[in-house]
Amino acid sequence: MQKIYPHQYINGSWVAPSGPGQRDMVNPATEEVFATVANGGTAEDVDRAVAAARRSFETFSRTTVAERVAMIDRIIAAYEARVDDFADIVASELGSPVSARAQVSGPIGHMKVARELLQSYRFDTHMGDTIIRREPIGVCALISPWNWPIQTPVIKFIYALAAGCTSIMKGSDASPLSGILLAEVIDKAGLPPGVFNLILGRGRVVGEALSAHPDVDLVSFTGSTTAGIKVGEAAAHTVKRVSLELGGKSANIVLQDADLEAAARWNVGRCFFNTGQSCHAPSRMLVHESQVETVLPFLVDEISKFRIGDPRAPQTTMGPVINQAQYETVRGYIQSGIDEGARLVCGGMERPAGLDRGFFVQPTVFSDVTPGMTIAKEEIFGPVLAVMPYRTEDEALQIANDSIYGLGGYVFSSDRERGYEFASGLRAGRICFNGAATNSLTPMGGYKQSGIGRSMGVFGLEEYLEIKSVYGFADEAGGLPELVR
Repeated sequence: MQKIYPHQYINGSWVAPSGPGQRDMVNPATEEVFATVANGGTAEDVDRAVAAARRSFETFSRTTVAERVAMIDRIIAAYEARVDDFADIVASELGSPVSARAQVSGPIGHMKVARELLQSYRFDTHMGDTIIRREPIGVCALISPWNWPIQTPVIKFIYALAAGCTSIMKGSDASPLSGILLAEVIDKAGLPPGVFNLILGRGRVVGEALSAHPDVDLVSFTGSTTAGIKVGEAAAHTVKRVSLELGGKSANIVLQDADLEAAARWNVGRCFFNTGQSCHAPSRMLVHESQVETVLPFLVDEISKFRIGDPRAPQTTMGPVINQAQYETVRGYIQSGIDEGARLVCGGMERPAGLDRGFFVQPTVFSDVTPGMTIAKEEIFGPVLAVMPYRTEDEALQIANDSIYGLGGYVFSSDRERGYEFASGLRAGRICFNGAATNSLTPMGGYKQSGIGRSMGVFGLEEYLEIKSVYGFADEAGGLPELVR
């Protein structure tokens, strides 16, 4: 039975948007409508939500660390009670397999990390006789993308809450149900009205209104570089802080002394995770020209292990791309690779075998890719890998850095010192060596047109804090007034 979601969440209540719009949600695996969501959020709704957040900030900003820790504990408990619902939602609206639990389990880990950090973070320090206070920045607009529709908004909101800020969340039009379910969780946790608000609407209406609103103190946006530029332009008129995590075209550089098989198999798993719909995907694999033909069979063999199909089937490891538009976009990039002379190693334009409906794309690998080709330069956001040859390590570094993006980078080598030296030359915000796992305490963000600011851990918390110098209250030995100890 088709479900209808007619409300958004403002000031602790479920209310209808002021505009008449709605959106039919199409299951990307079946191409059938499974839900209808209110999509009529307007600038008027933004005004209401911002006013609620501003009122709430006056008292919420003065809550104690212990009070905010208790709120995070309640959110975690309410979230954990709904994990199966979240898995069902992301399977339906995103096509993410229920077997791939990272979309659902990851947010729990991030909330626990934020909770522990909040308990140990020093909001007041000193320099000589001066107290350095870190205070909540205020009302925050949190604009999240469709590819990680639970984890990204959770990271934004939980650090804003930890800092003592109030928030208005704007999720993607393409995956709004995850945001609605998250609002239900936060409502269940019993936060004060106005601390969290959710608006459902089009980005060019709601997103622009939030970014330009004079009573919004910070905009945290994750999405495309093109949209991020618009957010920055709108926010500049009121000189508010902007935190942007934008596009990526990350390179995995396989040095000649690396374990080629390990590098290839890891690259497939990381690049094609979430059907390639990840801004950190290593979608460029740089291999020495003498080793390309050795690497390709490992790539093809690893790709053959994917089980593509119904996201709800327990054996499925790769689902569809999110919608018809993304399906056509990814296929357009595959065609451009063919047209521009890249060698098609596997995959291609046809649907995977046995699937005659749904937005399924074959995992595709191109070789003989040169830096000027479209598939080497532009973010595809689908299961497409470009294998690029290099002659020298200097050339490999030049190719890797020859991008408007600088979000992630990857290096494989059997020599840690050599690998570290090469990684140090990469112009990107997050580098992994030999497939090392990332750490939720460490900062995430990009160089160049991949963004401004950092999320997660101490750096992520401090995005939501202002710094104030208060003179004359601390002594040279570090003594602080009892009030701020």
